Amino acid sequence: MRLRRTMQFIPGNNPGMVQNGGVLGADSIILDVEDAITLREKDAARLLVASALHSINFYKSEKVVRINSIDTFAREDINMIVPCGPEAILIPKTHCAADVHQVVEWIKAVERPGQKPVKLIPQIESPQGLIEAYAIAVADPRVEALALGAEDYTATLSAQRTKEGTEILTMRMIVVNAAAAAGIQSIDTPFTDVNDEDGLIRDTLLAKQLGFKGKLSINPRHVDIIHQVFSPTAKEVEWALRIISGLKQAAKEGSGVITVDGKMVDKPIVDRAERVVQLARTLGLLKEAEK
Repeated sequence: MRLRRTMQFIPGNNPGMVQNGGVLGADSIILDVEDAITLREKDAARLLVASALHSINFYKSEKVVRINSIDTFAREDINMIVPCGPEAILIPKTHCAADVHQVVEWIKAVERPGQKPVKLIPQIESPQGLIEAYAIAVADPRVEALALGAEDYTATLSAQRTKEGTEILTMRMIVVNAAAAAGIQSIDTPFTDVNDEDGLIRDTLLAKQLGFKGKLSINPRHVDIIHQVFSPTAKEVEWALRIISGLKQAAKEGSGVITVDGKMVDKPIVDRAERVVQLARTLGLLKEAEK
C-alpha cells in the first residue's frame, strides 16, 4: 500500500503554494477545495486544482484532492476534477457507508476510459462517522485509508480541544481499529499549533504508538518532523533484522520455536518485524542498516 506518512494540505485557491507543492517532500499533497476555501472562491479553486493536476509536476507526492462534502458541492468537484487524474479523493465529513457509495457512483460516471481508478480516503469527523467507521472502511474496494478530523468532532461534542488530546483518545483508537480490521491505513488528525515543534513531536509519537500509519499536516514545516517519527529508527530496523534472521535460522534447523535475545518470538512479533523491514526497504534504509 502507498506510503502516507505525511499528507500535506494545500489551499486549492493559492497558485503559489499549489505550484510548489511537489517540492515540500510530503508523501501526499492534498489540494483542498473544502475548508480552506470561501464560498465565493469555490469555482476558482476547482478550476485551479483541475489545471494543476494536468500541468504541475508533484514529483513523488501522491496527488489527492479534498472535495466538499456530499451535501454541498462534492458532485461539482468530482465532475471537474476526476477526469484530470487525481490519484485519490479525500471525502470530508463522511458519516456512513452510503456517503462512500454516492461518491463512487459520481466518480464512475466521469472517469475517462482507461483512467486509473481513483482511490478514496474518507475523513471521519463526526460522532456518527465514528460509530460507522468500520462500515465506511469496507464500503468499497477504492477505500485505502481512514483519516481523522478531530476539530469538527470535538466541536460537535462541545469538548475542549487540547494539545494532550485526551478528548480524542477514544476517537483515535476506534479509527485505528476500524482501519486495521479492514486492512487499510489510518491517518491521524493534524497538529494545529504551527509553532510548537515539541508538541508536534509528542503528538506524532503518540499517534505512531496508537497504530496510525501517517498524519495529516497543515504546515509544510511539519513534514520533516512527521517523516522522522513515522520512519523506523536504526534500533527498530536492527531489531527487525534480527527477528527475520532468527526466523530463517529456525527454518534451517527445522525448529518451530524462534528465540531472539532470549525471548520467544511468535507470529505477531514476526509480522511486526516484517512490516518494519518492508518500510525500511521502501525508504532506502535497509542497505545502510545491513552494513
